[in-house]
Amino acid sequence: MSQVRFEDKYIAIKELHETNQFNIVLLCDVAGVSRAAYYKWLNRIPSSREMENEEIIKEMKVIHKHVEGIYGYRRMKLNINRKLGKKVNHKRIYRLMKMAGIQSVIRRKKTRYKRSNPQHVAENLLNREFTAEKPNEKWVTDVTELKYGSSKKAYLSAILDLHDGSIISYVLGHSNNNDLVFKTLDPAINRLDGDHPLIHSDRGFQYTSHGFKRRIEEAGMTHSMSRIGRCIDNGPMESFWGALKCEKYYLHKYETFEELSKAIDEYIYFYNNERYQERLNGLSPIEYRTKAA
Repeated sequence: MSQVRFEDKYIAIKELHETNQFNIVLLCDVAGVSRAAYYKWLNRIPSSREMENEEIIKEMKVIHKHVEGIYGYRRMKLNINRKLGKKVNHKRIYRLMKMAGIQSVIRRKKTRYKRSNPQHVAENLLNREFTAEKPNEKWVTDVTELKYGSSKKAYLSAILDLHDGSIISYVLGHSNNNDLVFKTLDPAINRLDGDHPLIHSDRGFQYTSHGFKRRIEEAGMTHSMSRIGRCIDNGPMESFWGALKCEKYYLHKYETFEELSKAIDEYIYFYNNERYQERLNGLSPIEYRTKAA
């Protein structure tokens, strides 16, 4: 039963690992599933219905790309049934689109977001397409909490470029607020030279604010947001947080903010310049970025 319930997460983990070589342990942790359960699902013998679902999802991705994401599940059902010569009901199409992270780019009614009262909401335009052909084409961003001393908290905001995985801007601050995010975004925008990247975030209050939206629009950029409760929609950023914490943060105890800040500076320099990656042809993110430029 759990395999069916978490199947959308297992599929996302498999795709992120195969496409971007993200660490499975970190992906399972981000998705909230056990590694054993994932491998059990991965090594199962798929049923005829599962194979049919894979065929439907494959065709849906082709259609979604062809129509530039304008189809919802009802129109997708009509196209799938015609293309495959099947009679698949709308509930199954809706479920499979959700599993595959396929969503219409056409805005939904704002009443959907009334509970959290965000000032601005964007669709998931990135749609887990975590590859980019050139630098400054797609950025992802997020804030993570870190601790130092006995119980003090610090907050790290960062922007990662999906082309090479480099951290192009980051700020460590005492408060998780709009100012922290703006101090991360503004220098990144100022370094742009005619590029207008898509930037993807979660639906945190900083990213749904009028101030963030204004900065994005003034830079001619496009904003994309993760769906509610789908942290894996921002998988590359979550993967970076996991790497930083496992390879640096968890290995030491930091008594002061200055000690923590120094450790973050050291790790991000190492990550950008000296952490060679197989998916980057054995280069570091900055080497790969420089070569592309």
